[in-house]
This record gives sequence, structure tokens and C-alpha cells, in this order.
Amino acid sequence: MIDPPQPADSGARVEVLEFFWYGCPHCNNMQPSLKRWLKRKPADVEFKRVPAVLSESWIPHTRLFYTLEALGLTDRLHQDVFAAIHEQQLRLQDPRILADWIAKRGVDRQKFMDAYNSFGIQSRVQRAIEMTRNYNIPGTPAVTVDGKYLTAPSMTLKPDNSIDYDRYYQVLDQVIAISRKSRVAK
Repeated sequence: MIDPPQPADSGARVEVLEFFWYGCPHCNNMQPSLKRWLKRKPADVEFKRVPAVLSESWIPHTRLFYTLEALGLTDRLHQDVFAAIHEQQLRLQDPRILADWIAKRGVDRQKFMDAYNSFGIQSRVQRAIEMTRNYNIPGTPAVTVDGKYLTAPSMTLKPDNSIDYDRYYQVLDQVIAISRKSRVAK
């Protein structure tokens, strides 16, 4: 449970937020199963990504995510960012490396960096910092449902300490069902 509960921005839909960090190997490992779950998620679920900020060193990746989002590039490049960091070992928190990387993907370097350094992106970063704190996010990845429930794949470990992603999404679906039921009861 999240104490105190946080307001959900999804109206009549059940809000599911993924708190992640591009530098997190567990977040990277979760992406394929998350992508499969998103294809079958319940129709009344509104899913959003929130870059968690548990350390000041996470802010460049938060700015990166919100810049991709502002420029409409999230669907195209979100997975590529994880691959660049975890497979190619690129330090995308360095603005020069990031600018080169983004340009190699056919994105206008100056337009991207102007957005990356904009007040609008900085405001969104501040909001992510507040949300990470208000939701009391202990680590990444973490998933919240309707501002009331917090869960994480690490809660479904197998005996060998690997994560059982199939079980995790069953648990997430159950939490969504509980939240849906509590909405109807009101």
C-alpha cells in the first residue's frame, strides 16, 4: 500500500505507473515481458512510464526520457536507450555522447539538445522527483496501481532468486482487479 495514497490522473481508467531508470539492469530485463503485457493489458488500464529519481545521478536519464516523450520519439527509441546503456555500455548521461547517439538515429541534434535543456523538461524532471518521493518508491523497477498499491517484479522471486515475470504479471493483474473492485464499491 502507498501511504498516503496518491491521486490518479486517469479518470475512469485504472492507472498503472511503471517507475524505472534507464541505468537499472532489472528495468532493462523487465522490458520484453512488459512489452508483452502491454499488448494484452486490460482495456480499462491507463499505463504510463515515470522515470524514478532516487539519486541526483539519475537526472540525466530522466531528462532523456522526457525529451524523447516531448519529441514523440518514445515508441521508436525507448528500447534503444536501454540497449545503448546495457549492451553497448554507452554513457548517455554525458550530453556529448547523448547528442552523438541521438544524431546517429536520425534525430536533429540541436532540436533534441534544445528540448533536453529546456525549462519544460526541467519542470517534468522536478515532477518525477516529487512523484518518486510521494509514492515512496524504494527501488526500480516498481509499479503502482491507482496511486494506492505498489508492487515490483522482485516480489516474485523463484527459488534461484531469478524473477518470475509470468507470475509477476498475474499478481499485477490481480492488483488491478482489486483496485477496479474498490472503485465500483465507492
